[in-house]
Amino acid sequence: MQEQRADVPRRWPGPPWWNRESRGSRLPWRSTLLFTAFVIVGTHFSALNQKGERVDLGPLAYALLLVACGVLLWRQRHPVPVVFTTAVAAMVYLGAGYPYGPVVLTVAVGCFSALVAGRRKAAWTAVGVFWAGHVLVSHWLYRWLPPPGDSPPSWGQELVIATWVVAIVAMAELVRVRREQWARERAERAQAARRRADEERLRIARELHDVLAHSISVINVQAGVGLALLDSDPEQARTALTTIKAASKEALGEVRQVLDTLRTPDAAPRAPAPGLDRLPELVEQAASAGLTVTVEGEAPRLAPGTDLAAFRIVQEALTNVVRHSGSRRARVHVEAAEGVLRLRVDDDGPASGTDAGGSGNGLAGMRERATALGGTIEAGPRDDGGFRVLALLPLKAAAQESIERKEDV
Repeated sequence: MQEQRADVPRRWPGPPWWNRESRGSRLPWRSTLLFTAFVIVGTHFSALNQKGERVDLGPLAYALLLVACGVLLWRQRHPVPVVFTTAVAAMVYLGAGYPYGPVVLTVAVGCFSALVAGRRKAAWTAVGVFWAGHVLVSHWLYRWLPPPGDSPPSWGQELVIATWVVAIVAMAELVRVRREQWARERAERAQAARRRADEERLRIARELHDVLAHSISVINVQAGVGLALLDSDPEQARTALTTIKAASKEALGEVRQVLDTLRTPDAAPRAPAPGLDRLPELVEQAASAGLTVTVEGEAPRLAPGTDLAAFRIVQEALTNVVRHSGSRRARVHVEAAEGVLRLRVDDDGPASGTDAGGSGNGLAGMRERATALGGTIEAGPRDDGGFRVLALLPLKAAAQESIERKEDV
């Protein structure tokens, strides 16, 4: 595993005061001072119990204790030098014959910090050096080192100490692994949140495009009619303006519904989502734009998501006919067979521009809606002229969606 940078400040597992930093500094002064006091006091009481067996505490002993504890101030920024310094200071302290005590905890804290920071090789090496030095002093060099007349400890005692060291290292490894799991989980949650936000933005953009493209196309056509007939046929111009008012009102209502969902995402929509039962309204709006629409077939009962997608696909297809086709007639065929809802929208052409049938966000939005339900969209010129949009939406997925919505209720 790639080691993390040692100079990046980190927060460590433990109570809040352990990570609290003094104002204006990022060094863990408080926790280090408390730990230093504990080590010095604990060493003092340990020396009382070992009086006559080990060398009395002196200036050198306290200096080594202060070095081993004080260097822990930089355990978060520079864990590698810290763990080696604590190991060397503790080894010199014990080699000088001073009493056994909490000094070994400085090595444990340094090793723990290095392991949590991802410096596994340095931590294991420092612990190995400390352990080898301890064995070397206790079983060989003790003859020439203070205190005089010292005898080597039993190997059973060495085994107990080794077990204690391994337990500390294993705990540090466990904390390191757990921290990595937390980091991965946070990254996955953040990625899932970004994905949901992207999907929601796409859904809103698609809804706004479908609503505005259709309504503005109708408004554009009627505005042209009104301008052309304003002087020669004021009554027909008035009818065009009435159509513009109705279309703009409907578009504003649907846009407001989408925006209300943004403001209060947990609130229920004020109006039901449109579906194929509103095809007569589409036919009427298309007629006001000069397009005659014939509807063939009848849609079955659909789940809300599929019903909305089918309505938007038909709406966008008719909008494309109004905007891009020279034909003033269109046919909508609805059929449900073999578990598939077939929507077919035909016009007789010819194209009124180079982007006949639409080639921008409209067709892309239709494909996204169909793909989201496991369906397909085919759009292109017909052999006999004109343009066709064919959507195939699975009814099985729609039925499953309906069941899930009922279960949620």
